[in-house]
Amino acid sequence: MGAIVVHEFIALDGVFEDPSWTFEYGFDPKMGETLGAITAESKAILLGRTTFEMFAPAWSTRAAEDDPGAPFFNDTMKYVVGAREPQVEWANSTRLGPYDPNVIRKLKDDTDGSIYISGSGTLVRALLADGLVDNLHLFVYPIALGKGKRLWRDGVDATKLALVRCEVYDNGVVHLDYGPAAA
Repeated sequence: MGAIVVHEFIALDGVFEDPSWTFEYGFDPKMGETLGAITAESKAILLGRTTFEMFAPAWSTRAAEDDPGAPFFNDTMKYVVGAREPQVEWANSTRLGPYDPNVIRKLKDDTDGSIYISGSGTLVRALLADGLVDNLHLFVYPIALGKGKRLWRDGVDATKLALVRCEVYDNGVVHLDYGPAAA
């Protein structure tokens, strides 16, 4: 049975929208090692339609010489959740249709290894609400943006998590790896 592993870049106030604000902090090589370890365990990628449409043109033209993550993103099977058909093509991709927790549970059952998610905030919110996230890797940047979409919206039920490990990088980013809280 597979595990859903989420990776998000977020600000101190929970904003994850349009992570271009992360660029000024640079990319610490140790962050790359952490993300490489996360993706190395992954056998599939699960994305919301909007993130899929952003990732496809960015990754599909890259090779390993351009970015060491390119083979993972291009060669790994990708599953897309969304009510609408994606407006772009990308090799090794299958559309799952609108969000359905039972379809995601079946994908987990049928996958031998981790299922990686990056971005895809609407999808991640639904997965968290349905208790389907096994690891939540938050890369928290030392900035409060004050506006933008937040990972947790106002009015949602509390989400209890258990800290698995944490790291602090030289650029001020903190990596928090959470799993489900013990019942």
